[in-house]
Amino acid sequence: MTKVMMKLARFMAILGGIVLTLLILLTCVSILGRLLNGVFHSSLLQDIAPGFSNWMIELGVGPVNGDFEVVEAGVAFAIFAFIPICQMTAGHASVDIFTNMFPKSVNRFLRMVIEIVFAAVLVLIAWRLFEGLQSKMRYGETTFLLQFPIWWAYLASLIGAITAALVGCYMAGIRILEFFTRRIYVSEGAEAEL
Repeated sequence: MTKVMMKLARFMAILGGIVLTLLILLTCVSILGRLLNGVFHSSLLQDIAPGFSNWMIELGVGPVNGDFEVVEAGVAFAIFAFIPICQMTAGHASVDIFTNMFPKSVNRFLRMVIEIVFAAVLVLIAWRLFEGLQSKMRYGETTFLLQFPIWWAYLASLIGAITAALVGCYMAGIRILEFFTRRIYVSEGAEAEL
């Protein structure tokens, strides 16, 4: 089961990485377009080459319309897409200053409690996203510039959140099993081992 969860977590991380890469490219194109639009509207270029400047402006050289709406929706999905791999590999930020001094049994207990709380929070987030999705679908809200339904972004985020909650619950179960059996089933940094 661990291998299946790891494959699911890797798939989501790759998908999140692809989405994030596309968002970065979109942002770069929009910034470049905004810069070029300013150059083509400048009095210097209007004086030197008014025909070329006006031609480029008429072509639509400028910022990507609604880029921030797409980035906002895409980043929300990407965040949820990266959580499962962090859960599987214990890749979340942690402060081990005091816990390194504790015995292994205390650290196993703390790891179990943290995983249970994390799983509960992920389930709560997925549930609330589902409620938000239903609300956005019911009222037909759209984004301001692009006019795409807001529920699309909620659905994408919900898919990532459900996957994160599923992996979080699995890891909580693993940590509970590890605590009571005193065996390690999924070690930290498990990605390198599987």
